[in-house]
Amino acid sequence: MTLVTAHDYAWIRTSPLFRHMMESGYTLTLIRGRSPQETLRAMGAEPRGAGEGTAGLIEADDAHRAEVDHDCWDDSYVAGAFKVPGEDGDWTVVLGFDGGLGVPCAEALSEGGRIVAHSSNGGKPIRLFHWFEDGELRTTFEDPSARDGSSPNELVPLLREVGFPLTPEGEHDESAPVVDGKAAVLALAERLTGVRFTESLLQNATYELGLVPGQPAEEWTGLVIDITDAHGERLHKEWTYEEIAAAFDRARAEANAPVVITCNKPLAKGGAEHEADE
Repeated sequence: MTLVTAHDYAWIRTSPLFRHMMESGYTLTLIRGRSPQETLRAMGAEPRGAGEGTAGLIEADDAHRAEVDHDCWDDSYVAGAFKVPGEDGDWTVVLGFDGGLGVPCAEALSEGGRIVAHSSNGGKPIRLFHWFEDGELRTTFEDPSARDGSSPNELVPLLREVGFPLTPEGEHDESAPVVDGKAAVLALAERLTGVRFTESLLQNATYELGLVPGQPAEEWTGLVIDITDAHGERLHKEWTYEEIAAAFDRARAEANAPVVITCNKPLAKGGAEHEADE
């Protein structure tokens, strides 16, 4: 087990590659016990050959995005995978500029092994970490003081060691030094995998490429608005899917209805008197 900390990953803030990852949105996943080919198959990826370094991966992904640019709902992307040695054997690294969507089928892929993944959704403040063990999501967080999963507190000692400002109980520690959260996440990933990430490791690897299909949207059954203003006044309103669909149908019918214009022509000045005289 390495004793790496966030300080060891300070290089990410001067890295052109890492800047591209953060601006594009990425997911970086480490999988123990699965080969690159097996991993891409499990992700449902269509083979796209090999890419030399991140330049080859980015080129393949850009070419795919150019093909589907007309479809703003298409969230498919080209992922690249390669093998590296780490703790307890070989690991597969998967890098995708996917907007932070994450690796599909992570629970199944982690059965009999381990998955560690972190992501960012492209400049927006959603940066997630996931640790799966033998088919189970053990710990996940965006803010390390607000963890979830089947064992959300198991990593607290490691989180503190790599530099996250936490108390021994896992609460936010106001007195602790400020830390680069993304650098700390990379250090945490190394603690859990034994894989040291460097810019050259990612840039110089030969990637197995695969086109990962877009994920189906989750079905929804309703909408809830629950707002409390600064004066403590609460607005709570719920609509079912059927109510929303009916409202859309009414609005569509009104928009498509023919427009009728009526005009009431005023009488000419003095017209009423003339008609009376007649």
